[in-house]
Amino acid sequence: MSGVALAVVSGKQCSNTVSHSRRGLWLLPPLVVVAVFFGYPLVLVAGQSLTTDNGVGLAKWAEVLGSAEFQDAAWQTVLLALGATTGCVLLGTFFALVVAFVPFPGARTLSRLVDTVLAFPSFLIALAFTFLYGSAGVFGAGGFLYSPWGVLLAEITFYTPFVMRPALAAFSQVPGVQLDVAAALGARPGRVLWRVVLPAALPSLASGACLTLLLALNEFGIVLFLGAKGVTTLPMLVYGKGIVTFDFPAASVVALVDVAISLLLYGSYRVLGRSRGAAVDAA
Repeated sequence: MSGVALAVVSGKQCSNTVSHSRRGLWLLPPLVVVAVFFGYPLVLVAGQSLTTDNGVGLAKWAEVLGSAEFQDAAWQTVLLALGATTGCVLLGTFFALVVAFVPFPGARTLSRLVDTVLAFPSFLIALAFTFLYGSAGVFGAGGFLYSPWGVLLAEITFYTPFVMRPALAAFSQVPGVQLDVAAALGARPGRVLWRVVLPAALPSLASGACLTLLLALNEFGIVLFLGAKGVTTLPMLVYGKGIVTFDFPAASVVALVDVAISLLLYGSYRVLGRSRGAAVDAA
C-alpha cells in the first residue's frame, strides 16, 4: 500500500511540474513582446542619457537636472498637475453626488455621457476651447486661453470624468440601509454625507485622483495645441530637446525622470485600487 501511495504522490508531483512548465511557456510570448517593444527602447533611452562628448558618464544628467529650464518645467508640471487634480476631484465628486443622490430627468443619460467623454482625445478639448476663448473665438478671451490658467481649465474639463466615473461607482456601493438609519437617527444631510457617504467612497476618490495626477503630469496634447506662452512642462521639454534642438541625451534624461515619476504614481494608483476593491468587497 505504501508503494502505491508513493507512486500516486510521485505522479501528482510530475503532473504539477508539467503544468508549471506549460504555464511558463504560455508566459514566454508576452514577456518577449514586453522586452522587445518596451524594455529594449527604454534601455536605449537610458543608454542615450549617459552619452557624453568623452564617452559615457553622468555629465548630461548633472547638466540637465541642474539647469533652470528643467527646474522651471518640473515646477510648472507639478503645479499644473496638482491644480488639475484638485479641480477634478472637487468637480467630479460634486457632479457624482448630484447624479447619484439627486433624482432628476436625464441622470442616466448624463452618466453614459461621462463614459463617452472618457474616449475623447485631449486635443478636442483644446480645439473646443480655441473656438470659444481663442483670439477669434466666440468670447474672444485669447489672453486667458494662452496662459497657464487656460491650460489648467482645459485639463480640469478633460480629466474631471476620470474622477467622476469611479466616484459614481463608489456611491452606488453605499448601502441604502446606512443612509436610512442615519436619517432616522436625525442626522442632517451634510453629516450623512461627511460621515457615511464620503468615507465609503474615499478609496475610489483617491484612486481617481492618482490616475488624474498621473495623466495630467504626462499631458502633452492640450499644452502643445494651446501653445500657451511661458508654459513648458516635462513632456513639452522632451519634445523641444528631442525634436526641435536634436539634443537626444538631454531629452532622454528628462524622459527618464518623467517615467520614474509616472511609475511611482502608478504604483500608488495600484495600491489604492486594491484598497478600493477590498472596501467594496467588505461592503
